Amino acid sequence: MSVVKINVVTMPPDKWERFEERFRGRAGAVETTPGFEWFELLRPVEGTDAYLVYTRWSSQEAYEAWQSSQDFDRAHDGGGDTLAPAAERSQQHVWSYEVIESAGPATPSA
Repeated sequence: MSVVKINVVTMPPDKWERFEERFRGRAGAVETTPGFEWFELLRPVEGTDAYLVYTRWSSQEAYEAWQSSQDFDRAHDGGGDTLAPAAERSQQHVWSYEVIESAGPATPSA
């Protein structure tokens, strides 16, 4: 059963551009991690200043292996001196879910 981890990152709007730049410049190591299934960075549109960093994993164990890896440490080291301030004063929370049902677009019949 897949698990979803959603990092809720709240920061002032004047830091949004820098935060997004950090993600654009990421190494992409998570994509080659065993058990990784999906990543999305969701920008707030209205009613909140919280970004959602959505990842989906094949299991809790796969997520925990990523968390304890050197690639995780490199991905979360602040993005380098010029990008680090975007995350320093943010508030972060992690929401965890199990995927109990999932659907994608229907494939048309031939």
